[in-house]
Amino acid sequence: MRRSRRRWLLGAALGLALAGSGCTPSGPRSVTLSLDQMQEKLATRFPRRYPVAGLAELNLQTPRLSLRPERNRLNAVMAVEASGPALRRTYSGSMDVDFALRFEPSDQTVRATELEVLALQLEGLPAQASTLLAGLGPTLAQQALREVVLYQVRPRDLALADSLGLQPGRMTVTPQGLVIELAPRPQP
Repeated sequence: MRRSRRRWLLGAALGLALAGSGCTPSGPRSVTLSLDQMQEKLATRFPRRYPVAGLAELNLQTPRLSLRPERNRLNAVMAVEASGPALRRTYSGSMDVDFALRFEPSDQTVRATELEVLALQLEGLPAQASTLLAGLGPTLAQQALREVVLYQVRPRDLALADSLGLQPGRMTVTPQGLVIELAPRPQP
């Protein structure tokens, strides 16, 4: 029930944004997704496990998102546990990743893209294993977050915008959340 109410509210916000502007498709309108909305959707995709060359396994917990408006990106910090035959015990740490966002029109989703690993740290890990994992950090981040869905808009939520010839366009990270502009749809 909460999910359907939230989607209805998103559709209503979109409708109000359009109605408040006179319902003319002459300029971009926008919808804002809050950090909480994106965090909730991301939580459904975790925890995740990744094998590392058959020698270890990484367990990634749900990332904690934060907004980086100065870079037009989001940040995700997640707890990481490494274990397996090569390590002989479990090591805990964290991964810190920045990423941009894009809208995927085929399924109406907001997805992570352009990942940048800022840090991968595991406390007490031997130097050789630490070097191996640090080198794998970008690959692990790509597997864990690349193209992960942060939000999905149902077609009916965009029905009014679509009827006015508008579609999701540029996305901007602001202190209030992710602003998705609605721009005129290109003519065929």
